[in-house]
Amino acid sequence: MANKRDYYEVLGVAKGVSDDELKKAYRQAAKKYHPDLNPDNKEAEAKFKEVNEAYEVLSDKDKRARYDQFGHAGVDPNFGAGAGGGSPFGVDMDFGDIFSSVFGGFGGFGGRRNSNPNAPRRGADVETSVTISFDEAAKGCKKEISYNAVVTCSECSGSGAQKGTSPKTCSVCGGRGQVTVNQRTPFGVVQTARVCDACKGTGKVIENPCKACNGNGRVKKNRKIEINIPAGINDEQMLNVSGQGSSGINGGPAGDVHVYVNVRPHQIFDRRGDDVWCELPITFAQAAMGAEVVVPTIDGKVSYNVHEGTQPGDVFKLKGKGIPHINGRGRGDQYVKVTIEVPKNLNSRQKEILKQFEGATTDKNYAKRKGFFDVIKKLFD
Repeated sequence: MANKRDYYEVLGVAKGVSDDELKKAYRQAAKKYHPDLNPDNKEAEAKFKEVNEAYEVLSDKDKRARYDQFGHAGVDPNFGAGAGGGSPFGVDMDFGDIFSSVFGGFGGFGGRRNSNPNAPRRGADVETSVTISFDEAAKGCKKEISYNAVVTCSECSGSGAQKGTSPKTCSVCGGRGQVTVNQRTPFGVVQTARVCDACKGTGKVIENPCKACNGNGRVKKNRKIEINIPAGINDEQMLNVSGQGSSGINGGPAGDVHVYVNVRPHQIFDRRGDDVWCELPITFAQAAMGAEVVVPTIDGKVSYNVHEGTQPGDVFKLKGKGIPHINGRGRGDQYVKVTIEVPKNLNSRQKEILKQFEGATTDKNYAKRKGFFDVIKKLFD
């Protein structure tokens, strides 16, 4: 633990950062160090793991509070936690219980009801990211993702007790998980119920903790699953994979996995919503006389007839050649912007031909040029 960097420093955020700003910082850092974008880079791989570890703690309200108070020790399950778990210093500092133990006799004034510690609880959601190509985003694909989740310990099946043993009924509370406390106050003796410190409210004590999970019943594990990425997914969109997150507690359902999708830019295409844009360079002769040209699309090459007199910057549309609408019907369109390339490295014969061509043209052939000089003439004559 001594060598670990501060989690806020890892993500480049201040201590009081909001949840939205924290998530944004995580996604930027995870994208920067993602193994798919840094192949065979051990340093980037290590930083990617460090970023995920930091976010796992700071995105969890309870873990973040413990980390802010105790540092790395506060979120280390092996530090100062006995067989029954608990806080890193062996004490459950529940200020709600302290308050209710004094004022609990007055209809719950200012306090809260103790929840059942043995009730089923849903597992935590986890987050990860995946990087795909432009074509994979447009057409959909399957990808294997890797992430860390807290799962039921396979050695003890979640009981927390060593194999061959089982938890014992707590002798302090008799298995109820609560103890009765008499508190003398200025208003007389007030009797309240509070969570049993001996068993942390579970009603059971583990005398022989499982060595694999240190009596917690759950362990952190790296999981790999294959997911379907739908056609039309866009950069920085999130996919929710239901029931594949951290395992639930006391039979509760598992959490989900939030997968943030990073899409690598394309060499030719640019995405705008579900439309695709690209530039098409053509020759002066093709633009002047019109021609049949080959246009690239995400589905392959298509032929298109460029009309006579096409100008630089003209845009034509290929209907239905864009990105499929995600989780819907239909597709966007493709827009093609024409650029006209001026020839270079002309030989003497080519230059002579151009001179002849230039001499044969008139203002009738150059409407924009004629209009420009007509304005100049009015302004300065």
